[in-house]
Amino acid sequence: MLRQDSSDDIEDVSLFDADDDVSRRSKKSKIRHPVASFFHLFFRVSAIVVYLLCELLTSSFIACMVTIILLLSCDFWTVKNVTGRLMVGLRWWNQVDDDGRSHWLFEARKGSKTSSEAESRIFWLGLISCPMIWVIFAFSALFSFKVKWLAVVVMGVVLQGANLYGYIRCKVGSRKNLTSMATSYLGKQFLRQAVAKEDQPAS
Repeated sequence: MLRQDSSDDIEDVSLFDADDDVSRRSKKSKIRHPVASFFHLFFRVSAIVVYLLCELLTSSFIACMVTIILLLSCDFWTVKNVTGRLMVGLRWWNQVDDDGRSHWLFEARKGSKTSSEAESRIFWLGLISCPMIWVIFAFSALFSFKVKWLAVVVMGVVLQGANLYGYIRCKVGSRKNLTSMATSYLGKQFLRQAVAKEDQPAS
C-alpha cells in the first residue's frame, strides 16, 4: 500500500539494505524487474552516448539536439513514473491545488526495505552518476565556448537533476530531517569518543 505525504515525516527507505540472513540476501540480490532496470539506464546512457558521438555520426546539430532531448524526456518520464516505484518503492510529483499553490508530494511504499538490493544499487548509481556527467558536460561546453551545446547540456542537468532531487527528498525528507540526521550522527560520534577515553587506563 502506498503512503502519501507532503510533510517532513516521510518514511525512510534505505539505499543499500544489508541483511544478515543469507537466504534472504540471496533473494534480494536478484533483479526482480529486469525490463525496468534496463530502461532505467538505457535512455540516460543513450543520451550521453549520442552527445559524445553526435559530431562523428552526423553534421546536423538539429538532429543531434532533438535526439538527445527526446532521450532525456523519455528518461525523465520513465524514472519518475515507472522505475522508481518498481525498483525502490518511491515516487514523487508536483501538484497544484485550487488556490494555485504548488505542493511537492512524495510516496514511499511500506515494505520497500525488502526490495532487491541489486535493483537498489542500479537505481541509485544511475540516478546519481548521470547528472554528475551532465554537469561535467556543462562546464566543458562553457569553457570550450561551445555555446550551441549549452542548451542541450542544461536540459540534461535540469531533467536528470529534478529526478535526483525528487528521490532524495523521498529518501531523507526535508532539510530539517537532514539537519537532525547530521546532528544525531555527530552526537553519537562525540559520545562514543568520550566513552572510549574514559575506558582507557590512566598511564
